Amino acid sequence: MHVPDGFFNAVTSVSAGAVAAAGVAVCLRGARRELDDRTAPMAGLVAAFIFAVQMLNFPVAAGTSGHLLGGALAAILVGPYTGVLCMAVVLLVQAVFFADGGLTALGVNITIMGLVTVLVGWAVFRLVTGLARGKGGVTLAAFLAALISVPASALVFTLLFWIGGTAPIEVGAVAAAMGGVHLLIGIGEGVITAVTVGAVLAVRPDLVYGARGLAKPLLLRGAEGTTTTVGEPEPVPVRGALKPFLLGGLGLTAVLAGVVSFFASSDPDGLEAVAENKGFLDQAADHLFGGWALADYGEVGGIPVGVAGIIGVGLVLLIAGGVAYAARSRDKIKV
Repeated sequence: MHVPDGFFNAVTSVSAGAVAAAGVAVCLRGARRELDDRTAPMAGLVAAFIFAVQMLNFPVAAGTSGHLLGGALAAILVGPYTGVLCMAVVLLVQAVFFADGGLTALGVNITIMGLVTVLVGWAVFRLVTGLARGKGGVTLAAFLAALISVPASALVFTLLFWIGGTAPIEVGAVAAAMGGVHLLIGIGEGVITAVTVGAVLAVRPDLVYGARGLAKPLLLRGAEGTTTTVGEPEPVPVRGALKPFLLGGLGLTAVLAGVVSFFASSDPDGLEAVAENKGFLDQAADHLFGGWALADYGEVGGIPVGVAGIIGVGLVLLIAGGVAYAARSRDKIKV
């Protein structure tokens, strides 16, 4: 759903940029409560993984594809504040180095693909885990959070385009088209998110931020209003060294970006398909860095997509890891 240059007027682009900048600034402060020396590297890995999986477009309808957005996944694994930072880094690297998403639309993309997906995904996740406990509840919550976050993001795009887009639209028709195709994409997003969260839960539950503190003590209320606590919260134990997990995760990410990316669908994604069908795709402008060798994931410079993917993974890992390390708390986080 990467929005190109030219879709939005200057006022909307600047306003979205201000919202995105304010959101990232708030998250830089909030991430101190989620990150420490042990979890900061996890944020870099999560961002790199999202970059890699976003390269893997999958077919969702005749002639249309979709890809992971990743906001809900990032929020569940590393926390909502850190999740926004991960998404902002991914979108920045994609826009600057790969001409994927416009430079003037970067604020719009961070708002709809970063802030909206993280906030909606995290809210749904917390609601569902409040009703369904245990690892099964976490996995179900991850699926629903990711599923709902994608059409929510699409509908926010539609609202913004109706307000400040560079072409007139029938908002109801575009909302229905965007919501419908991105609901299908959301199913794929939900499956990817649930499988990923479930896999991490199986081997390192201590690294799933959203699973912390879910085992609450049972409270019994007496007839006179007294409250008795039965049992204690069960903290998730730290399981061994972090380095093997990070290396394994990085290896998987490299395989996805460097090998599986060759088999990604070449069909237009949901936004591009809707824009073409509804007559506003022509508003897209040429990207300022569209002639760079890495543009369009190496196609412009004749670089194999897998090689471009590995380069992107490295860039995202370094930048996101550096941001997380700088934003971390110097105190240990108790899990």
